[in-house]
Amino acid sequence: MHNTFDSLGTKGVKESHKPSAEELKKEKKGVGRKVLYFLLWMFAGFLLSLVAVLAYFTKDLPDPNKLADQHVAESTKILDRTGQVVLYEIHGEENRTAISFKQMPDYIKKATLAAEDADFYNHHGLDFKAIARAVYEDIKGQSKSQGASTITQQLIKNSILTNQKTFTRKIKEAILSLELEQKFTKDEILEMYLNEIPYSANAYGIEAAAQTFFGKNAASLDLAECSLIAAIPKAPTYYSPYGTHTDDLVSRQAWVLDRMVELGYISDQEAKAAKEENAIKQVKEMHNEILAPHFVMYVKDWLVNKYGEDAVQQGGFKVITTLDFQKQQWAEEAVAKGVDNNIKNYNSHNAALVSIDPKKGEILAMVGSRDYFNKENDGNVNVAIRLRQPGSSFKPFAYATAFAKGYTPETMLFDVKTNFKVNNQDYIPQNFNGKFNGPVSMREALANSLNIPAVKTLYLAGVNDTVNLARDMGITTLKNPQQYGLALVLGGGGVTLLEETAAYGVFANDGVRVAPEAILRVEDAKGGIVYEKSNEVEKKQVVPTEIARTINDVLSDNSARAKVFGSHSALYIDGYRVAAKSGTTQEFRDGWTVGYTPEVVTGVWTGNNDNSPTTSGEGVYVASPIWNEYMRKVLAGLPKEDFLSPSGNVKKSDKPMLNGKAEDSIEVLIDKKTGLLAEDGCPDKYTKKKTFSNAHSILYYVDRTDPLGPIPKNPEADPQYKNWEDGVQKWYADKGNSDNKTGKKDDKYGGSVPPKETACSRNGGN
Repeated sequence: MHNTFDSLGTKGVKESHKPSAEELKKEKKGVGRKVLYFLLWMFAGFLLSLVAVLAYFTKDLPDPNKLADQHVAESTKILDRTGQVVLYEIHGEENRTAISFKQMPDYIKKATLAAEDADFYNHHGLDFKAIARAVYEDIKGQSKSQGASTITQQLIKNSILTNQKTFTRKIKEAILSLELEQKFTKDEILEMYLNEIPYSANAYGIEAAAQTFFGKNAASLDLAECSLIAAIPKAPTYYSPYGTHTDDLVSRQAWVLDRMVELGYISDQEAKAAKEENAIKQVKEMHNEILAPHFVMYVKDWLVNKYGEDAVQQGGFKVITTLDFQKQQWAEEAVAKGVDNNIKNYNSHNAALVSIDPKKGEILAMVGSRDYFNKENDGNVNVAIRLRQPGSSFKPFAYATAFAKGYTPETMLFDVKTNFKVNNQDYIPQNFNGKFNGPVSMREALANSLNIPAVKTLYLAGVNDTVNLARDMGITTLKNPQQYGLALVLGGGGVTLLEETAAYGVFANDGVRVAPEAILRVEDAKGGIVYEKSNEVEKKQVVPTEIARTINDVLSDNSARAKVFGSHSALYIDGYRVAAKSGTTQEFRDGWTVGYTPEVVTGVWTGNNDNSPTTSGEGVYVASPIWNEYMRKVLAGLPKEDFLSPSGNVKKSDKPMLNGKAEDSIEVLIDKKTGLLAEDGCPDKYTKKKTFSNAHSILYYVDRTDPLGPIPKNPEADPQYKNWEDGVQKWYADKGNSDNKTGKKDDKYGGSVPPKETACSRNGGN
């Protein structure tokens, strides 16, 4: 029993014994060995996988030694709507002349490194920091817009791989880049890149670019020319010296120069001198045959945005556009004739024209400037898509908004001197002729482009609602309604000619918006359809039909606008009912005319590209003749289609000013001698009856947000009431005191209200 206990006890002691330090050390070594074996197996597996992936992707890789054998596949042709007139051929024949690295100026090498890959001489074909940064930005922005390509990668992509945005292509690009870096020196790679890269206008390589743009060998290029050329490859179509974004090209050139200073390649003084040289002005004229150049570049931008640079340069697309070449020729002739006249008479050197089919949204003609090749006048700038102040041509959007709220063409407003004081800031607009017309209807005010009633209409319509309607109609440039004040209706917000013309097309199309389009069809090199404009265009009713027809009725009322413009102005076309509106901005910097029939809408802008003022160039004198010249030719070839009249089924109001009546009248007895209100009981022989006009501003009768609602109980609560009322009362007082023309007393007006003081001559007049 005792022995058994001892035995059990001994066993229990052994089981509870703690392991020694040596035993723990052995145990840890065993665990560590297992982890090490696991990691080694994992690493071996990774290497095997990597080898397998590399083997898979390298089995059909092209030979990087054959870089020089690559060439542009097929040209892209841009044609008119018939498909018969070739407007332009993009990269139809590659223009390339290879030169040695020694023949390339140091400036082009350094400018290219600054613009494309400043770390080129330090990496081995891939810039892992840039890749990590791009991946982070892509994840952060949830897009694949970030780039991290080195010059080596760009050379591979442009020479022997497609521009297809796939991970497979990127892996192949990375492998080939690493391989290329092993086979060639950095100088050799940079030499190949500078001989290969497209610089737009069919120029491939630095030598072709130098000859194309500056008519000299690459070795003769100076810093300004090199920095300008180096700015192009990031987006050759967009930054082309022959494109419509040359101001952005100059901005990028300045960035390249600043970057060269930052990298220590040049000094601040050298950069400053290069910027002042203005190399863009030295670029030679384009010798390639190109028709409708501003339109072509507009189409080219669309293609590049949709399909990418390489696809447009090499894809062999056939692009059938909406352009009517006959109308384009008429447009160019009208612009040339009008600008020649405007230079002589108004110091206005440029013009742009856009013409659209409002029912289909198809751009029929586009002239972005008088002469695309006139570098001194920035002719290649497409003013049709640049922001300009619209002047009074914006007014119809405010009136349409007001009509939609219940105001009518018969609604009366006072065209009198008015201080629209806002936030203690005086705002006293004037009519272009400096005169005031007293009570006028909205029809007269819009047709004759009167400014004071237009500002009042904008206030009644509401700035926010007016901007929102304009945006619905296709004007995208008015981003934030809160930043515009009452001056918006006189052209206080920038718009483009293309968008405003298309927006007028909404009126022409009974309030239905059809977005402007420039392309009917795109075919690939094999004739397959890659894009086609739908026959059933997307339509959206953005303006009530009745309102659109009301605007058409007012803008086509030649008799209504005759008071200011005359019955045979340039807004009138004999034999046709056309709706039209002109516009002018301060110091005559911009002259506008936009006009239309149900079949075609055309907009014209005139002015100077540098925004310098012209000489008394109202829109009706500088822009309307161009519009008239073009529209007469276009309408002669179209079947006549008249505007549909508004139904007139609108809710009526008993408020006088909404029904075409500017004032009420009141008859009272006054004292003959003093002209004051006769005292009660004053004998008849001392008194006479007199009629006074009892006039008030429209804010006396309406709540501006609900014009058909009840008359306001407290009209003074409206912040503009006193401003408008003061103007009305002063105008009537002035009319009652003397006639503006003769200086004689005008008995028609005795003041807007009878005098408050009383008198009777029998009492001495007191």
